[in-house]
Amino acid sequence: MFGFLINQKEVKEMEYLIKREMDEILFDLKDDRIDHIVKRAMEERYKILFTLFKRVASPNECLKYMRRDNKSRKKG
Repeated sequence: MFGFLINQKEVKEMEYLIKREMDEILFDLKDDRIDHIVKRAMEERYKILFTLFKRVASPNECLKYMRRDNKSRKKG
């Protein structure tokens, strides 16, 4: 396990960068031309980024980026 100290400005920058990356992944996941295997890898990357995001963002911001699991997406 690693730990590091960052100031508030760096937290905001980290939050911004993670949000941009997650937005890009969410946009690409809607593209039907992208292969299923690639999308699965993108979803794994999204999960990692979201876990990181939860450490720096407010609960309200986290709710905006929370995704439903695959099972509920396939049903409805």
